[in-house]
Amino acid sequence: MYDLVSIGEMLIDFTPCGTGQNNAPLYLQNPGGAPANVACAMAKLGRNATFVGKVGDDLFGRACRTALENAGCDSSHLILSKTFATTLAFVTLSPDGNRDFSFYRNLTTADVNLLPEDIPGELLHQGKIFHFGSVSLTQEPSRSTVLETIKQARDAGAIISYDPNLRPPLWGSLDFAKTTILEALPLCHLLKISDDEQNFLFGTEPEEEVGRRLFEEYGIILTVITKAKQGCSAFLNGRKFVASAYDVETIDTTGAGDSFWAGLLLRLLELNKAPDTLTDEEMEDVLRFANALGSLVTTKRGAIAAIPTREEIETCIREGKLL
Repeated sequence: MYDLVSIGEMLIDFTPCGTGQNNAPLYLQNPGGAPANVACAMAKLGRNATFVGKVGDDLFGRACRTALENAGCDSSHLILSKTFATTLAFVTLSPDGNRDFSFYRNLTTADVNLLPEDIPGELLHQGKIFHFGSVSLTQEPSRSTVLETIKQARDAGAIISYDPNLRPPLWGSLDFAKTTILEALPLCHLLKISDDEQNFLFGTEPEEEVGRRLFEEYGIILTVITKAKQGCSAFLNGRKFVASAYDVETIDTTGAGDSFWAGLLLRLLELNKAPDTLTDEEMEDVLRFANALGSLVTTKRGAIAAIPTREEIETCIREGKLL
């Protein structure tokens, strides 16, 4: 039985790491992709996690498999395709560590071509939590494959976790992106959205109203709105919580939100309670841990490579300064 089954894209992030001859930018190769980042963080912190996806049987795809294995994440459901190439993303960092992406991804890249026959039927009954995002929903056939997998896993009794993780360049139309992301909401029990994604999906609607609607109209037990250095707001069964991020020296925010979410899922598993039964104190503890993990990831380059140890997280909580 897996604590987490994470399905979707895995790719290579090329992260800036200085300049070379004639001031040309240099890039560091970092395996990533939001669902893979979540799985690796969970595994590195001691939970039984697997990643389900497709990469190329090339230099980059093999690096992805190695990254999973080095993090302690089960890689047996990562397919190395001899037909399609691994997706690549070049990351541009601003002085404050925020980033933008240029993707090399289309119908010739592997993650877009995840098929129903790539998903073992028995896996649908082997995950406590199934996690997915919206990058895999941008194109067929991966969109139908992921949505059907999540529907079947939910029917089998899994808790469904969803992080839309909007990447506008990957959508042919932002109207289609909004419609697709919203249509997937009823599938999930746990939802993470950034404040930018909140604005994209719900306009100027106050976050309290968004949290209420997601609970009452979509049946989402827990919604968390992340706000980078401003921490997060969480809505659990209609109750609102606010938690601060930690004051760290940020150099790269790639993977911070994914690690935050992995920390939250990890603490939910450790508490071993249905999410809707958490007390206020337990929810505050969950958010404190998630914020520490997300904050620490920003202190290093890359996503998977930056995942801290449990000891580092606990030290941050004990000794760190809140923003």
